[in-house]
Amino acid sequence: MSARGAEERVSGVDKVNILLVDDQPARLLTYQTVLADLGQNLVPVRSGPEALQKLMNDEFAVVLMDVSMPEMDGFEAAQLIHDHPRFERTPIIFVTGVHISELDRLKGYKVGAVDYVSIPVVPEVLRGKVAVLVELYLKRRELRELNRSLAQANEKLAQANVTLQAEKNRELEALNATLQRANDELERANRSLQNEVAERARAELALQEADRNKDEFLAMLAHELRNPLAPMLNAVQLMRMQPTEQQMSWAQELIRRQLGDLTRLVDDLLDVSRITRGKITLAREPLDVRTLIERAVENVEPLIQARGHRFTVELPQTPLRLDGDPTRLTQALANVLGNAAKYTDGAGHIDLRCEEQEGCVLIRVRDDGIGIPADLLPRIFELFTQLDRRVGSSSGGLGIGLALVRRLVEMHGGSVSAHSDGAGRGSEFVMKLPLLGADAAAARAEAAGTNSAPQPVSRRILVADDNADALESLAVLLKMSGHQVFSAPNGAAALEAAAEHLPEVVLLDIGMPLLDGYEVARRIRTQPWGSSMMLVALTGWGQDADRRRSQEAGFNSHLVKPLDLARLTQVLEELSAGAAPPASMSGGRRA
Repeated sequence: MSARGAEERVSGVDKVNILLVDDQPARLLTYQTVLADLGQNLVPVRSGPEALQKLMNDEFAVVLMDVSMPEMDGFEAAQLIHDHPRFERTPIIFVTGVHISELDRLKGYKVGAVDYVSIPVVPEVLRGKVAVLVELYLKRRELRELNRSLAQANEKLAQANVTLQAEKNRELEALNATLQRANDELERANRSLQNEVAERARAELALQEADRNKDEFLAMLAHELRNPLAPMLNAVQLMRMQPTEQQMSWAQELIRRQLGDLTRLVDDLLDVSRITRGKITLAREPLDVRTLIERAVENVEPLIQARGHRFTVELPQTPLRLDGDPTRLTQALANVLGNAAKYTDGAGHIDLRCEEQEGCVLIRVRDDGIGIPADLLPRIFELFTQLDRRVGSSSGGLGIGLALVRRLVEMHGGSVSAHSDGAGRGSEFVMKLPLLGADAAAARAEAAGTNSAPQPVSRRILVADDNADALESLAVLLKMSGHQVFSAPNGAAALEAAAEHLPEVVLLDIGMPLLDGYEVARRIRTQPWGSSMMLVALTGWGQDADRRRSQEAGFNSHLVKPLDLARLTQVLEELSAGAAPPASMSGGRRA
């Protein structure tokens, strides 16, 4: 019985009760949101005693219970529930936010738990598990009704036996026929139950596979995050050992490069989430295909050279133009080229060809690398699909690059495909994008030519951050850029400095002690001298809800750490032009 099938079956019958037990209202709301699609009665409570009271008053198909609760923890509550004869068969799923040992699991199973769910909750997993238990509850209820019907039939049979001698042969034959139909129905019910049990076994195998994929992804993520940190640590240690000027320059370049890799990794993860939820807006403009290819090659060329590949490019003589987002299309093509470089053994050959075809441009990237197995080819553009997971392989990744490629290309009205003759026989990726018409290209180019970049202006800037290194480094960068800078190590000091120095721009870290950035912004806005100040939020949180909260607190702009100085300079230039940027801006990359 698959989780999807269970959800569809339970949605078409009378609603059953599902008890949600957690002392945290936010988690209860999460459970209700995740399980709302099941269409059942969700009963939230915030303690074990309250759960016992609900169970005494009503019948529940399944109990979803937090392990760690005050007064009475999940284990105690589960023990009391299953000690009662009415509830000894009520299934309990434990929810835990901490790592549990095998002894903890055994303890849970002894008191009646049937499963564990870890926090953060995966909605599909939780919904599927609850749906399966609800379906089993419905089946048990159906069996009870069937047993009741059989008992009634047995009573009728007993009555018939009392009057059997007086009944005619015809009535006896009719009774035998009725009994046979009842037996047939019971046999069909038994076969159906056996099929349901087999389906549940298949569902459990699918859940185990999903859990294995999750573990592999988390392990690979940890590996990819550690890769840039190791050389950065080595460079820092080198800089402490009185290096030569050349060694110092090398270490600084290494840190810059590895920090860029780390930032791109985090950005890719965020991009997957944003694209999946439809939160990315393309900044379209006329784009020459040659320029796009040059930018993508520039990003991947160090990797191609490091692996000693022979790289050839074939471009059409006639200029071709697209209507697209340069950053996003460069990202997509660079991902394809990067995959070709990573999954081709050293001194391989990578070929890029571009051609026009029926109003579209085809960009083909062919390599003679490890190829793509036939069973993996249909899933190559799916999230977390990875080609090579051999121990010690340095060419692995998170399995999100090609998924990003497909979604970014589709957002531009194009398509992407992959072909390979099998493992060890290379592969070819083809990006197909619609060309920009001549009239539209001329109009967009003319509109773009009317925009002139404002000249940089020295500003009075207040920087507030409780991280001393972040505060000092940003202040030094701003001073070297020609600005007058004031510093504050916390929210209260920031408010005092703003009143004393009256800066034009205030850069506020959100998570500061004494007063957080939101409260500082609100208080500045209540002052006569603070109504016209430009307030910029600096934070590691970049979701839509975070940006809305910044805007409500009075911020003009919302920049995500690590802060890109070029992006901050752009915000300051917009201030020079008299245009206060909206709070939806993000640091470094478009959201």
